Amino acid sequence: MRLLPALTRATALGAAAVLAATALTACGGDSSSDTSANPYGLAQPGVLRAGTLTDAPPNVYLEDGKFTGFDNDLLTAVAGKLGLRVEFVGTDFSALLSQVNNHKFDVGSSSITITEARKKTVDFGNGYDFGYFGLDVPAGSPITSFEQLAGKRVVVVQGTVQDDYATGKQLDPVRVPDYNGAINQLKAGTADAWIAPAEIGEKSAADSNGKITVAAKQLSPAPTAYAVAKGGDKLREALNKALDEVIADGTWNRLQAQYYPGRPIPADFKPGSGAVAVSTAPSASPAS
Repeated sequence: MRLLPALTRATALGAAAVLAATALTACGGDSSSDTSANPYGLAQPGVLRAGTLTDAPPNVYLEDGKFTGFDNDLLTAVAGKLGLRVEFVGTDFSALLSQVNNHKFDVGSSSITITEARKKTVDFGNGYDFGYFGLDVPAGSPITSFEQLAGKRVVVVQGTVQDDYATGKQLDPVRVPDYNGAINQLKAGTADAWIAPAEIGEKSAADSNGKITVAAKQLSPAPTAYAVAKGGDKLREALNKALDEVIADGTWNRLQAQYYPGRPIPADFKPGSGAVAVSTAPSASPAS
């Protein structure tokens, strides 16, 4: 009479073990499925969340409620090659790299110059652009070169390579969080000069109604690239491959002409991996 309850308990335990094993197998299957659906480890599958700036034309800026500029339009085209939609979010440059490495953003897009110091915080893709340092001054200023900045009140955007340059030259720069802050200091006469990315400095001077002029410019020492979190190799490699594709199909060249008309390309600069010839063939506009 006691055999039946014992058998019943054994059967129940066996069934529970089967259910547990099935659950574990299902969980393992879900993990594999998640990896397949999100091969680049994005915060949201299918969406590339990009941290960028709102006030740095023609590189990155907000116009009529839309993020645009050379860097952002190029990233949209690159992401399109991967079947991804880009979601741009505005931030301050001084916080951008740490936000990328903390996975608040999948990628940083803001004409980020590759430096050894920055490589300690993020990983970089292949270089997609070159740049110049610009020296913006108030109209009528006697300053005409970088060599005249000693003892002057020089403003820079905090955390930029221009900040690094000014600090390295022991100029004791005034640091502001964004480009509008630098422009306002020049207009107000509270700064003698602004060391800026040249393209941004030229656009700012052109839009200043004669209050700001470009005194000088010099080639930046390293290329600019998109930033990804440390260890994000799958995303970085995919972006590199797609970048070569938009170089080959003419998108890169078209955007250069659109945003930097007449700007000469240094003879030794090769965008992307350097293995792909820059195409001058017309290309369709990137998806928005």
